[in-house]
Amino acid sequence: MSDPRTPASEAARRSTPRRGATMREVAALAGVSIKTVSRVVRGEPGVSPELAARVTDAAAMLDYRHNLAASTLRGHGQKTAAIGLVLMDVANPFASALHRAVEDFAHGRGTLVFAVSSDENPGRQREVLDALLSRRVDGLIVMPVGTDHGMLIHEQRRGTPVVFVDRLPAAAEIDSVTVDNRAGARRAIEHLAAQGHRRIAYLGDLHTIWTAAQRYAGYVEGLACTGIALDPTLICADLHNPDAAEAAVDALLSRPDRPTALFSAQNLVTVGVLRALQKRGLHRDIALVSFDDLPLAELLTPALTAVTQDPAVIGRTAAELLFARLDGDQSPPRRRVVPTRLLVRGSGEIPPSGAQPEA
Repeated sequence: MSDPRTPASEAARRSTPRRGATMREVAALAGVSIKTVSRVVRGEPGVSPELAARVTDAAAMLDYRHNLAASTLRGHGQKTAAIGLVLMDVANPFASALHRAVEDFAHGRGTLVFAVSSDENPGRQREVLDALLSRRVDGLIVMPVGTDHGMLIHEQRRGTPVVFVDRLPAAAEIDSVTVDNRAGARRAIEHLAAQGHRRIAYLGDLHTIWTAAQRYAGYVEGLACTGIALDPTLICADLHNPDAAEAAVDALLSRPDRPTALFSAQNLVTVGVLRALQKRGLHRDIALVSFDDLPLAELLTPALTAVTQDPAVIGRTAAELLFARLDGDQSPPRRRVVPTRLLVRGSGEIPPSGAQPEA
């Protein structure tokens, strides 16, 4: 309730949302030109310390906030100083680390990052891409869903640079950053075989995902390279969450001819695998190698042996490619492949039941 002693005009003024101060008003208060104010707020050289201080003081008195988006559009060929980052799930540890690397690089270029999740859903991916493009982002880094990349190819041809991350594009005209999924998975199987395992189960994500398909191919190659016959009953694909993975491992471990080793081809699948092993008290008896690391993996008992990616390198490399395009790079499309490495910690070195480890 307004104070009855307050004039009606004053009460109305207080209840009206305050309009932000303009650059013209800052210039008038500081006694300088609008151009001088513009140079100061944009951090450009050519303004004396005395004038810069007057502008800064005037801006503080008027609570002036510089409209970065508007000035960027005017000064940089309609760029918005923002890029879009589309990931399968921003909460996934791998995706969040990749996001941070992109954000750190973009920050150094004075650019914001709008990160969104596609949830491996083509419809949702189209929705979030539409939302980002309607905000006129300068470029896109995308972890694509499916094989229909027509929308992204169209946008790139219209002038919006696109970089695919984690998965290869169906079209050769788009830059990409991936890891050596196939070689990493093969290395995991060869490692388990070297411990004496012959019954190695595969637990993977949706077979429609490019990375999952590559890791399955590496699993098959690893078996072939070590002379182990492929057993279809040990293959559990399309496990898109920890609960599905846990159920699949429960079924495998209930068999009289259960596997002696498990290869988990994705980090959230590994969470479900670990739950099943812990629940049955078999985490010291069944060997496990994970593709992707987990937070605090070295604190597990035994610690997790994993084929690790470096999401920070992947994200930074993708950002470097995107900003090179934004800077005018017209070179042919580039495909960067980041190597994986096998971290031997203990879970992948458990020998088959009844076998003795080598001295």
